[in-house]
Amino acid sequence: MDMTLVSVVFAIVLLLLDAWVIASVWRTTKAPGTKLGWALLVIILPLVGVVIWGIFGPRGVAQPPTSKEHSKG
Repeated sequence: MDMTLVSVVFAIVLLLLDAWVIASVWRTTKAPGTKLGWALLVIILPLVGVVIWGIFGPRGVAQPPTSKEHSKG
């Protein structure tokens, strides 16, 4: 397999992973400054940022509204 193809596949996978991490960060209930910090870390240091986020990142995502008023279609 050509090394260029391996590099391209790795870059695409890393880009998709970074996008997923940033989306996950913005769905958390943390403060906006915390979200921005995590997003900047992942953008500036893509591979290292993802690893650091995976180990130390915020846990849980914002819960959707549970009232019947919000559930109406």
